[in-house]
Amino acid sequence: MAALLLVWSVRTERLLAYTEVLKDSTQSSTTAVEVRQETARESLEYWAVRGLVGLVGALPRAVARAVGAAIGGACWWTLGGLRRTGLRNLALALPEKTEQERLGILRRLYTMLGWQIAEFCKMGGYTVEEASKFVRYEGLENYLAARDKGKGVLVLTGHLGAWELSSFYHSMRGYPMSLVIRRLDNARVDAFVNGIRCLHGNRVIHKDDFARGLLTAMHNGETVGILMDTNMTPPQGVFVPFFGVEACTASGLARVAGRTGAAVLPGFLLWEESEKRYVLRFGEELQLQQTGDLQADMMANTALFAATTEAYIRRYPEQWLWVHRRWKTRPEGEEKIY
Repeated sequence: MAALLLVWSVRTERLLAYTEVLKDSTQSSTTAVEVRQETARESLEYWAVRGLVGLVGALPRAVARAVGAAIGGACWWTLGGLRRTGLRNLALALPEKTEQERLGILRRLYTMLGWQIAEFCKMGGYTVEEASKFVRYEGLENYLAARDKGKGVLVLTGHLGAWELSSFYHSMRGYPMSLVIRRLDNARVDAFVNGIRCLHGNRVIHKDDFARGLLTAMHNGETVGILMDTNMTPPQGVFVPFFGVEACTASGLARVAGRTGAAVLPGFLLWEESEKRYVLRFGEELQLQQTGDLQADMMANTALFAATTEAYIRRYPEQWLWVHRRWKTRPEGEEKIY
């Protein structure tokens, strides 16, 4: 078990922060031996993930979350690069906080990520009745009103709270949706993880089929969740303020909303410490700028989405993925942040 947890701890750098820009492959040629080694590595990763999901999934929920928190603690001490990125981001975004306060926020995040590992491992076995004991809705009427317009719903979300459990619980309650997700490097792990995500009717739209998948879903009046809080590069991304610092942000959501008339509203599953449970909170539909100037509208609405996400993060700072290099892409001429 200890060896398995160690494998998982290393893997979480990519599985939990899967939107992190990964290292480019620099191999110019691959021998038959190297191909076999790569396959063996992927197989080891797959069985490690599958084994952990099976083992943790079999535990009582309270024990599973304690194990998850321990994994988070191990990652805190062993993944120094992510810890340094998180502290850099916190200093940039929350300069009003003391160094000790920022350290506390980041340390708490690792516990939250550990809990999310536990919830992911267990959620394939949850029933609606069981999950509803520790998840409740707030603002479901906002989602239903947007859906009933019939032009499709774009749920603005991000790596805040328990994002994996969010869409899963929503689908369990009879509201399946599509998820725009980056493929994991390991195809076998990717298929396994997506199989759990889609147990109750959810669908995955991979980022390499983003535009077509999104337009088709809106044409059919469906719901799509989009994580809008990751670093992008031009031309897919545009620079808008995020915590007072220009951040290259995906413009696709604003472009699709402008083209289709789909409703856009924020949706996040957040841990409420006072209740000791999660709240799936849907905000009111966002009022988008629609002047007829497509470029100006896209910029204004992308800025609105970033500001909306920021407002939720400020309310729950210990639940956002600070270890992602959100401000990596810089406007031309600016110095690197990382």
